Amino acid sequence: MEYRKLGRSGMYVSEIAYGNWMTHGSQIEQDAAAACVHAALDAGITTFDTADAYADTRAESALGEALQGVRRESLEIFTKVYFPTGEGRNDRGLSRKHIREAINGSLRRLKTDYVDLYQAHRFDYETPLEETMQAFADVVRDGKAHYIGVSEWTAEEIRSGAALAKELNIQLVSNQPQYNMLWRVIDEEIVPACEELGISQIVWSPLAQGVLTGKYFPGKEAPAGSRATDQKGGKDTVARWVRDDVLTKVQQLKPIAADAGMSLGTMALAWVLQNPNVSAAIVGASRPEQITANAEASGRKLEDALMKQIDEVLDPVVERDPAKTDTFHARP
Repeated sequence: MEYRKLGRSGMYVSEIAYGNWMTHGSQIEQDAAAACVHAALDAGITTFDTADAYADTRAESALGEALQGVRRESLEIFTKVYFPTGEGRNDRGLSRKHIREAINGSLRRLKTDYVDLYQAHRFDYETPLEETMQAFADVVRDGKAHYIGVSEWTAEEIRSGAALAKELNIQLVSNQPQYNMLWRVIDEEIVPACEELGISQIVWSPLAQGVLTGKYFPGKEAPAGSRATDQKGGKDTVARWVRDDVLTKVQQLKPIAADAGMSLGTMALAWVLQNPNVSAAIVGASRPEQITANAEASGRKLEDALMKQIDEVLDPVVERDPAKTDTFHARP
């Protein structure tokens, strides 16, 4: 496993991070969750990403339990705040009230005194940004988080947040966007802005919800138990890619990956890590062997000729429109 700095901070993260969206607390039981976490640790993964809203807070609890007994200083634990965690009007968003209460709940569930990175899971259009960033600054000054990050913010929103963070003397170090060979909406605006600001990407869905492993075939039913067949496991999020035109192009990548001496999944993860603005690619798993396989992408370098081949195959089905940032959250 290789490691990279997170933004312009001094903290290293593992190139492959383990995330428990859609798995811990919902798809798999605690024993299986613990087995996956331990497989990640064995593979050299030190970075673990979760959120208070995952599985109605159960994902944080599952991760906290699985990490018990592991030296805390050897880990980078990330969580997020924004989406609802209760029925109350204030059990959501990025108000001072919710942030201050949410961090305490997250720390309790994660069984830790602090998180290494506390992230705004989305931009809150109903709360003044000044209020949000001041609350984050207080979380940092209270020692409950080392750094602040955001997720699925636009380039303009990231610039505004970074300016306030600088005024408040806290470090906004990361953005967590969706990014993979098929979904490149951050390339045009967000990556250049973040490079200028000293912010790096921690990307989610680097395998396009499993599509970039090549397990889906055009004209055929999705494999039983896959995300494309499981409403709770992400059927809606994977739907945009389970189309014959996309799947045909993805299948054409298999021989290219084989010629390069790697699986398609490894090549897809390595492709994400070729972007110097990416600090880590977040992968999930329901079985330990999936984590072991994904970790093989760390340190793999793709030649320019190979990158060109990938682009030539996928170009007709790649999404690049920066306006499609944050498709799962309606803007005003």
